[in-house]
Amino acid sequence: MTIVEEKVSLIEDFVSDSVDHSGLPAGKSTTGGWRSAWYIIGVEVGERFAYFGISSNLITYLTGPLGQSMATAAVNVNTWSGTASMFPILGAFIADAYLGRYRTIVVASLIYILGLGLLTLSAVLILMGLSEKRSDVVTSTKPSFWVNILFFCSLYLVAMGQGGHKPCVQAFGADQFDVEDRKERISRGSFFNWWFLSLSAGITLSIIVVVYVQDNVNWALGFGILFLFMVMALVLFLLGRKTYRYPRGDRKEKNNAFARIGRVFVVAFKNRRLKLTHSGLLEDGSSETCKGRLEFLAKALIPGEGGVEPCDVRDVEDAMALVRLIPIWITTVVSMIPYAQSATFFTKQAVTVDRKILPGLEIPPAWFQALIGLSIIISVPTYEGVFLPLARRITKKPSGITMLQRIGAGMVLTSLNMVVAALVETKRLEIAKEHGLLDSPGATIPMSLWWFVPQYLLLGMIDLFSLVGTQEFFYDQVPKELRSIGLALSLSAMGLASFLSGFLITVINWATGKDGGESWFNTNLNRAHVDYFYWLLATFTAIGFFAFMFFSRLYVYRRLRRIDHV
Repeated sequence: MTIVEEKVSLIEDFVSDSVDHSGLPAGKSTTGGWRSAWYIIGVEVGERFAYFGISSNLITYLTGPLGQSMATAAVNVNTWSGTASMFPILGAFIADAYLGRYRTIVVASLIYILGLGLLTLSAVLILMGLSEKRSDVVTSTKPSFWVNILFFCSLYLVAMGQGGHKPCVQAFGADQFDVEDRKERISRGSFFNWWFLSLSAGITLSIIVVVYVQDNVNWALGFGILFLFMVMALVLFLLGRKTYRYPRGDRKEKNNAFARIGRVFVVAFKNRRLKLTHSGLLEDGSSETCKGRLEFLAKALIPGEGGVEPCDVRDVEDAMALVRLIPIWITTVVSMIPYAQSATFFTKQAVTVDRKILPGLEIPPAWFQALIGLSIIISVPTYEGVFLPLARRITKKPSGITMLQRIGAGMVLTSLNMVVAALVETKRLEIAKEHGLLDSPGATIPMSLWWFVPQYLLLGMIDLFSLVGTQEFFYDQVPKELRSIGLALSLSAMGLASFLSGFLITVINWATGKDGGESWFNTNLNRAHVDYFYWLLATFTAIGFFAFMFFSRLYVYRRLRRIDHV
């Protein structure tokens, strides 16, 4: 047993009776199904509460206490959120190849808690050093270099913890349902929807409560609340330990899927000059010619020269399945670039308008993001209770629509959202010009906050279709032992989209601001042209959608099921 495993076992023993379930055969547990899934949903709600307590208002913190420009802060937010979404690939690899999902979740949660604790400490230090009193005059100062280092190290510790937490928790939750059972398979499809609804409730609560504390009390207390929630989330997860179904990937005596699939590529390369003369087999045992179906990988089925053993048919099919995912993954990256704007420019725009909902009550700018959660809370029951029954009657499929159709619908909504956002920003600039406020960045533009509601509500619908659909698709279409990797791929698409968003902002800011020109991302938002950026993203998303349509028509679902595939 490694040092990490020893530490994990000590925590498990402290919270619950120490009974090692990691050796149970796949699918075996005392209960499983929805009962164990609710424990796992609970811990993910706590983690999302913590994550969005940081991300939803991070740009305000960077442009406020840390004193960064809007463009720099936007790039920093995109870089951090992109890194947080890319780390799941590493976390999923560790889980699927070594520790298993359960142990990875526990270790990642400890890293997460450490990051939140140090983040709270950095906020305390910034609060203590924010002002100096000299001759009864309070002078604001920027945090010291070392406090900045502590802050960003803490921030990326949180990203690292999320990297191990995010793909494993959702995969572990879906593992609680037996896909060989028709009812449980349908329940697993519903699990992804209700999972997202529960998460949205936690996110909405975080945005409303934590953001208010950050903006109206202090940031140290706001981060401290997130730290306590993450501790409680870990305790809750450990309490449900005896009810879980532990998948094959959580057993110590497991066959390494990375090794067997990697061998397919090696053998296929060695056999690249050999002629393919026989048929391959699908997973259900039926034969089908390999011509046109990744012939290169099919050559791994041929006995090679020098006594090279051919690969197993199942290994070749698994390798083919992973390769077929690549074009779908690339197109989803493009479609997710607009999503990064909700925590950056959407929030900065909200700062400039009238945010009073009642006399004397002005809501924080980041509160607008709570509308995303509200939209999801409304959309999921509607999707489950109205849309799916109608779709099932039309398509005669248990899932109503295929996973790729669901993702495509989300892409259309994403492009529409950018069009709406561009039109609203154009209207905001027109009102600022009419009232002579173009050179008054601190003034409140007489524009109602309700103008921004549609674009936030659309984001919730995009999540329901595109984000949830992508997660279910990548979970379902990878080999069973690599499902954490599958979810990590869906998360990495959002991470790469955030990096691309930051890259676009950097390039456009340089190109439009050089030689004395007015940058699209001018610190004075009334002189900026974020609307042009939204139109550009709407165009990118539309192009990505048509590319997705092309590749999805060519896509062959990995499994031929006894039940209609979703």
